[in-house]
Amino acid sequence: MTDNRTSNFPALRVAILYGSTREGRLCDRIADWIAAEVARQHGFAIDRVDPLLLELPPRHERNDGDAVKALRARIGAADAFVVVTPEYNHGYPAALKQLIDSVSGEWQAKPVAFVSYGGVSGGLRAVEQLRQVFAELHAVTIRDGVSFSNVWHSIGTTGQLDASDAARDAAARMLAQLRWWARTLRDARAASSYGLLRA
Repeated sequence: MTDNRTSNFPALRVAILYGSTREGRLCDRIADWIAAEVARQHGFAIDRVDPLLLELPPRHERNDGDAVKALRARIGAADAFVVVTPEYNHGYPAALKQLIDSVSGEWQAKPVAFVSYGGVSGGLRAVEQLRQVFAELHAVTIRDGVSFSNVWHSIGTTGQLDASDAARDAAARMLAQLRWWARTLRDARAASSYGLLRA
């Protein structure tokens, strides 16, 4: 359901984070689908953040070069995030962890939603681990998400994701929650700096 009040608010900047860099990855197709679902909503502006295109330095190297600075600027500019992740060996991909760890305070007090895919678990084990990672970064994870189990059965004859009505309904619920948290936390960050809070 579209919120008719969205025209009264500045667009919420949503960064869609790609979780995989593997050759032949399905991540592009899942990300294309959720980007289209986001675009169907009013009041969102999309930035696609793909680690395959970022040229981040190896994580063991301390590096504040142009690629890292550009990534931090994009994450800092975002009001919310949608993480598109597969599940590799009961966990999430190393490339996604490198992307997350290259940024610090820019994640704080912002909402994160998840679209996962994989085999029988649909990537949910990766998402549960990512919730812990983002909690440590002071981000707020959205309860509802979208999960594609045995995702290869959802790839149509055109090679694109053929999502079910249930998946589209799940995306609508997730994005409604993401919108609420993104707007609420944007207002809160504008009122006072989260980084200055002390326990």
